[in-house]
Amino acid sequence: MPDTALVVIALTVATGAFVQGTSGLGFALIVAPVVGLLAPDLLPVFLLAAMIPLNAYVLWRERHALDLSGTGWITAARIVATPGGVLVLALVPESFLGVLVGAATVAAVVASLLSPSFTPGVGAYLAAGAITGITETATGVGGPPLALVYQHRPPAELRATVAACFLGGEIVSLGLLFGTRQAHLDQLLPLLPMLPAVALGAALSVITHRRLDAARMRIVVLVFALVSGTALMVGL
Repeated sequence: MPDTALVVIALTVATGAFVQGTSGLGFALIVAPVVGLLAPDLLPVFLLAAMIPLNAYVLWRERHALDLSGTGWITAARIVATPGGVLVLALVPESFLGVLVGAATVAAVVASLLSPSFTPGVGAYLAAGAITGITETATGVGGPPLALVYQHRPPAELRATVAACFLGGEIVSLGLLFGTRQAHLDQLLPLLPMLPAVALGAALSVITHRRLDAARMRIVVLVFALVSGTALMVGL
């Protein structure tokens, strides 16, 4: 990979880590289009691996606010659904998958805007975990379902719980991708020079993560889901 591409990806990774460290969301949305343009062969393995240290840090920082029950249900559903993501990656054209997932995400945002405030239950957790297990394993982008489930919860709870769900799911997804030979070790090598960029973005987020109140967080969540869904629909 040319040095210029490495620098661009590193700056993008630092930005994505800062945004996700602040809001709990956004790394894949920011990084996936750039990596897809400069080094498409790295997806989704690079994204999944890069988010592991980031989500581990966010989970540790926000551990006091973790929703253990929600994390358990979401993770269980995600583990069950992850093989579906591997199958989708092998069988479904990426362009069609993007349109399908993007349309579903945009529809969920519209429904959220029209629906009253709610407290998520087991059904919502299971649905979000299953959808995330498929979409993140196949594309590297899995945040919208979790974001929508936790949009009315306190910001710290959203950050901690989403980080915990991502962390466990990313490890499972990578394990299955490597186990089924859909991933290769050379896709992980570019991650090594990116780790300082992840650390920089995460460190800077310490300054801003407490400044988001619940109302602003919900706006961030809905905008994130809408933009990510639209990006997937148009094939970014």
